[in-house]
Amino acid sequence: MPTASYAARRGQLETYFDRTAMEAWKRLTSDAPVSGIRATVRAGRDTMRATLLDWLPADLAGRRILDAGCGTGALAVAAAQRGAHVTAIDLSPNLVDLARERIGADVGTGQIDFRVGDMFDPALGRFDHVVGMDSLIHYKAADVVRVLAGIAARTDRSMLFTFAPSSAFLQAFLAVGRLVPRGDRSPAIVPVAERTLRRLIAAEPAMAGWRSARTHRVARGFYTSQALEVLRD
Repeated sequence: MPTASYAARRGQLETYFDRTAMEAWKRLTSDAPVSGIRATVRAGRDTMRATLLDWLPADLAGRRILDAGCGTGALAVAAAQRGAHVTAIDLSPNLVDLARERIGADVGTGQIDFRVGDMFDPALGRFDHVVGMDSLIHYKAADVVRVLAGIAARTDRSMLFTFAPSSAFLQAFLAVGRLVPRGDRSPAIVPVAERTLRRLIAAEPAMAGWRSARTHRVARGFYTSQALEVLRD
């Protein structure tokens, strides 16, 4: 079950992405011109998305994928165009509505089922692969592993997710961010050391039979995120 800290942060994220940041997120994930800082974030996200898609099989025909924290649906569309049946879920109803509006019917041979809700929900069913791009970066390491453990019980092949790697730059960036007025501030990113995540995953009884595998860090200006692949043995 989710912890109290997970539930509290989930509520903050739902409010932020569905209300405070909606217009900024809509622009960032489009082709519209953005500031230099946001351009680096856009470029970083594009690179990370390509990395995660590259870690999935080239032919996804018939595979079931959970896009956990789908945002405006770019990853879900790319996976569906390779034949996947994608369940794309996000906490923000407005982001999911925008995703539906943008993609139309052009999903190739695959399918996308957009939903509003929590990626932790067992009612979503079983999957071959789970992808969580920047959807767990606001949670503590223990909560990240708790979510992975819950999803692992319903996943047959791999889980790919990103986290905010602990670094001096990120710590300084977050310190500056705390100077922003609280009403305009996004929920804080929580830096996590890779070795800590690997250790917690290895020690989690509910993840027996899983192992940490590839990792890759993307750093583009104001965007820094690291991907970790977890495989079922």
